[in-house]
Amino acid sequence: MGLLLGKWMAKARFKGKAVIETVFLLPLVLPPTVVGFLLLVIFGKKSPIGQFIESIFQQPIIFTWWAAVLAAVVVAFPLMYQSAKTGFEEVDGDVEDAARVDGANKFQLFLFVSVPLALKSIISGGILSFARALGEFGATLMFAGNIPGKTQTTPTAIYVAIDSGNMQMAWLWVLCMVGISFLMLVCVQLSRGKS
Repeated sequence: MGLLLGKWMAKARFKGKAVIETVFLLPLVLPPTVVGFLLLVIFGKKSPIGQFIESIFQQPIIFTWWAAVLAAVVVAFPLMYQSAKTGFEEVDGDVEDAARVDGANKFQLFLFVSVPLALKSIISGGILSFARALGEFGATLMFAGNIPGKTQTTPTAIYVAIDSGNMQMAWLWVLCMVGISFLMLVCVQLSRGKS
């Protein structure tokens, strides 16, 4: 979603664009508990969206692993969107126009011209958004809960381990998260050409 909306918004010019972009970026600055509350309201049993989902899947989305995924996607989306948009804004319009003249359709233009030229930004955005999603705690806890084996994420497992006094387990999870995060940031630096 961040990739496609970033591409669209990079070249789009219309009234109200700033408002839409502000909505896209809101999860980046809102406290995670606010994002979790809004997800509860939007997808809850009393909302039209929540009732629609429940009618299709015969269960609400709240307190399922889908809720954990959705919470992570919502909080990570702004990082992917902004990185992709920045990358697509840097793509030379003359190169895209030349591809059109050579017969490229919109899909070919996107896949074989725009994406390769914006690839460094797309990779950075993907890694940063994945890292943000991996560390999500507040919105996930409110929207998906902390059901071991079902909706428990690494950050909530760390919280439970500390709360129960199991510092050895907490340290194990923390070291895993630090290692994964370190590797992802190294990948971002390498994708930007920094050594």
